[in-house]
Amino acid sequence: MQAGSDGMDLSDAYENGAYIPDGDSYRARWAVAAAQFRAGAQARPDLRYGPDTRNRLDLFLPTGRPRGLVLFIHGGYWRALDRSSFSHLAAGPVARGWAVAMPSYTLAPAARISAITREIALALVRASEEVAGPIVVTGHSAGGHLSARMRCRDVALPDAVAARIARVLPISPLSDLRPLMQTAMNADLRLDAAEAAAESPMLKTDLRACDTSVWVGAEERPAFLDQARWLTEAWGDVRLRVAPGRHHFDVIEELEQADSPLSNALLGN
Repeated sequence: MQAGSDGMDLSDAYENGAYIPDGDSYRARWAVAAAQFRAGAQARPDLRYGPDTRNRLDLFLPTGRPRGLVLFIHGGYWRALDRSSFSHLAAGPVARGWAVAMPSYTLAPAARISAITREIALALVRASEEVAGPIVVTGHSAGGHLSARMRCRDVALPDAVAARIARVLPISPLSDLRPLMQTAMNADLRLDAAEAAAESPMLKTDLRACDTSVWVGAEERPAFLDQARWLTEAWGDVRLRVAPGRHHFDVIEELEQADSPLSNALLGN
């Protein structure tokens, strides 16, 4: 099931921006949309969840008592971006009455992926202290990997928090990290065989019981379609949802809408 076992360079297989029309514009567009959303949002910004500089999260709140908590984890191949570029993706869940926590985390190469996983667990626990009710965990790309890891029992969570996880929905996740050892980005990620296996959600069999779907764009790179399929097949109790016409960058945009197919899958119809 692992790709690239012949030792070939897989850097191009995991390149997204060069294969998306106007791909270089997305980060700037996200930043503008996120700032506009924050300007009018009810929020508790910059909550500290751990000891490191980037261990902070923003919590966006609906009017009235929240129905529960959504944790959204940003992507960027664990090496780039932070929560401030994705605030607008809280719009759909907030309109549905959910609180949304968006953490930043220490980026590679300053942190290994195993350490980032532990930071996200801390962020989940901290956010759970602010909002009662069910918890839904989602994230995009590298954040999809991290959201999937929260279902794995080897990630330490207090029993009371783990019991509240009602749903996990990784979006365009990286579920098998072993192929990434054959990419140029591994100069920053510093994955070795042991960590790549230990941090690959698709290799985990001891899982928390919760509803799980994997979401991926139909127009994504073959490697990401494979990664989504691998996780679905490995875990077995997972629904694979392929979004028509969506590529790796616009696949998350439906979270801005309260009644989009992605928001419905995340929150329940």
